Amino acid sequence: MSRSIWKGPFVDGYVLKKAEKSRESGKSEVIKIWSRRSTILPQFVGLTFGVYNGHKHIPVAITEDMIGQKFGEYSPTRTYYGHAADKKAKRK
Repeated sequence: MSRSIWKGPFVDGYVLKKAEKSRESGKSEVIKIWSRRSTILPQFVGLTFGVYNGHKHIPVAITEDMIGQKFGEYSPTRTYYGHAADKKAKRK
């Protein structure tokens, strides 16, 4: 179920503050965030966020195509090593 339109997109307050501070300083540093649930807003375009995946911060450069999606979509939490059956088939 999606969020109600009248509520607007959800963004943690600290993410907005960090993005605004980074814009004012003009430095192109990676902004470390832990909020995977926050929505990407138009104000974030051009910034680079380090999204935490439970192990490390993965750098995500925000583009216009990402607006409206969540930060967590760009920072996978699981590593896919392939199927075990595929490895057996390749040996023959």
